[in-house]
Amino acid sequence: MNFEQYPFERLNELLKDITPNKNFELSALTIGEPQFETPDFIQDTLKNSTDLFKKYPKTGGEVYLKDAMINFVQTRFSVQLEKNEIIPTFGTREVLFNFPQFWLFDKTDPTMAFPNPFYQIYEGASIASRAHIIHMDLNKENGFTPSLSEEELKRSDIVILNFPNNPTSASTTVEELCEWVEKALKYDFVLINDECYSEIYFDENKKPPSLLEASIKAGNSSFKNVLVLNSVSKRSSAPGLRSGFIAGDSTILKDYLQYRTYVGCASPLPLQKAASAAWNNQEHVQVFRDIYKENFELAHEILGTEIPEATFYLWLKVEDELKFTQKLYEEQHIKVLPGSYLGRNGAGKGYIRIALVENAKKTKEVLLRLKEFMNG
Repeated sequence: MNFEQYPFERLNELLKDITPNKNFELSALTIGEPQFETPDFIQDTLKNSTDLFKKYPKTGGEVYLKDAMINFVQTRFSVQLEKNEIIPTFGTREVLFNFPQFWLFDKTDPTMAFPNPFYQIYEGASIASRAHIIHMDLNKENGFTPSLSEEELKRSDIVILNFPNNPTSASTTVEELCEWVEKALKYDFVLINDECYSEIYFDENKKPPSLLEASIKAGNSSFKNVLVLNSVSKRSSAPGLRSGFIAGDSTILKDYLQYRTYVGCASPLPLQKAASAAWNNQEHVQVFRDIYKENFELAHEILGTEIPEATFYLWLKVEDELKFTQKLYEEQHIKVLPGSYLGRNGAGKGYIRIALVENAKKTKEVLLRLKEFMNG
């Protein structure tokens, strides 16, 4: 298998011969990792469950964890899932990588479609599955909205959406998702929405919808050909907990669960206990939403950027993203991620991605340095 370098590896190579300004501490705005303490109630649940390390975890997850995830989906999206319509997973990255390999194994000429730029695991899964890739280019001209021609829809076996979107911060409507559900049924492909940023939103009247909601609205209450992924990593500032789920079409999930018994990625029981506490609690997420909203308000005030509906990313237009990244690191000791490292065939060119994952004080300080650099 010939995998491409991860964007962060390419960034290290881009900056390796540059000596940064030592008058400033390093400010790394590259990775989407919340820089806040995981809430105490989650940590305490983990600490109080260590006696469970003596037991093997089940591949399909414990009932209490499934119930917590089902409760989250019901509370947040008003969708009632059955237990056979959801599988707890070890985060979502492993699912995004191994589900396509499972689903495409018996396809003679498999094809995957996903947004471009993208989370690189989509591409890795395609390579591992020996699948043809269709890039759905996201750019300012199309409003960062993915689309496929009829010929491409006919060819596709898996279509991955990512709303709210990483890296562009673009959002979608339930009506637009309904159209995708109808296409998945008409052209018989598996439609996946990676919804890991669904809880980082800033307006109660504009909560990001789930593909599960759209599936029901489109008359597909059995979720045929429809799957969603979600995680506590962003919503609970708990990326190390590695708790996610895949939910939707029970027929697909039944066979996928059997496949997972061989993968060996069941979450340890103490982690499942802590994860269930996180999924069951909705109040703590607002604390993080408030921080991210304040960060975007600072960015709007300092840089004049728009406040997106969701995610914690700025997708900032620049003239030359590679030179910008190098000079910013050299002069201000700030690391950002060139947009072209997240795309193929020119997608992401002329943009940088900035992760606003620090507290407001640090965010303001680094944004002021960024503004000084841009005005220089």
